[in-house]
Amino acid sequence: MNGRRYVAVVGPGEADDRCLELAEAVGAGLADAGAVVLTGGLGGVMLAAARGAADRGGTVIGLLPGTDRSDANPYVTFALPTGLGQFRNGVIVQSSDALVGVGSSWGTMNEISLALRLGRTVAWLAGERLISLDPAPIHVDDVETAIRVALSG
Repeated sequence: MNGRRYVAVVGPGEADDRCLELAEAVGAGLADAGAVVLTGGLGGVMLAAARGAADRGGTVIGLLPGTDRSDANPYVTFALPTGLGQFRNGVIVQSSDALVGVGSSWGTMNEISLALRLGRTVAWLAGERLISLDPAPIHVDDVETAIRVALSG
């Protein structure tokens, strides 16, 4: 391992402006800290996080659900088509050292629950407090805390 942390940024493919702003700031902060950003490679939170990281010169890996590399958003550094559909969520989580969730959707909650099962640190910004499991995600209120939690766990 090269010592860099691989942090997945997950969230809805269709997100509100607040979530998009948060995701972009998370991507930028992770890139500034030298982390590799993993996303699902498509739109919404995935695109915003990728844009934030790319704008800071960071590396973004997009693990795509389909088989066409060209489906990746333009900010992805390395597009990896999995052909797994939603099952690629497990690949995203397994490939990460930590996870930052931004917003809520079924896919986001799936990734967060998988990450917790695998013992990954999870910071969740603007997420629904629906999960009452042990271990639970660390609900955070700001980008700086989300990045700090993701990089420390």
